[in-house]
Amino acid sequence: MITIKTKEQIQKMKAAGEILAACHREISKMIAPGITTLEIDRFAENFIIKNGATPEQKGYNGYPFATCASVNDVICHGFPSHTKLKDGDIITVDMVVNLNGWLADSAWSYPVGNVSEQHLKLLDVTEKSLYLGIEKAVIGNRIGDISNAIQIYAEAEGFSVVREFIGHGIGKDMHEAPQVPHYGPPNVGTRLKEGMVLTIEPMINTGTYRSKIDQDGWTARTIDGGWSAQYEHTLAITADGPLVLTSQQLDR
Repeated sequence: MITIKTKEQIQKMKAAGEILAACHREISKMIAPGITTLEIDRFAENFIIKNGATPEQKGYNGYPFATCASVNDVICHGFPSHTKLKDGDIITVDMVVNLNGWLADSAWSYPVGNVSEQHLKLLDVTEKSLYLGIEKAVIGNRIGDISNAIQIYAEAEGFSVVREFIGHGIGKDMHEAPQVPHYGPPNVGTRLKEGMVLTIEPMINTGTYRSKIDQDGWTARTIDGGWSAQYEHTLAITADGPLVLTSQQLDR
């Protein structure tokens, strides 16, 4: 069942989103060859707690970290580790913040040092696909309009769109209805109504969209070794258009 949020509840989620966005802004300053993803995870956990919130992912279905740290061919749910980032890597940091029972969810991909043109294009296309999806998140449209806008653009640029992992509703629970795929035809799926709160989080690959899961039961990576990027925002459907609750920029 889809839970419609009041304006007051959306503002509570926005407060959680502001902490999350501020954390991403600080992480962006840390990304460099030589840092470990475990260092990033520890920073994020401390930052969230110092700001009066909690990292919702830690302990979720047994997940042991405050963030997911997905490097290069890892699509999502990568475990932070002591492995140092190298020049030319790309990393996606994904986290969920709980502030007084209300959640916000956002992932962001970062280049590490000097990144190849192909992988810089991957980052650019993935971020643009997120915002193309957000543009379709308006009252009266359907979920499929979001999905199709992302797929059409990403595939036209020569990349593939992950099928196995999708966006979702969010509120007091991390995963609520409706599901938000990033591929498929337009004019299908749930019709968008004021008060819905969703994540849009396209995962875009250089090779095939197909994935496999590591022995840890969490880490999803491409089956062909292609690299993957992800950008994600939590947003509310409002009468004035989509309201991004995890914006890292004041003008978005």
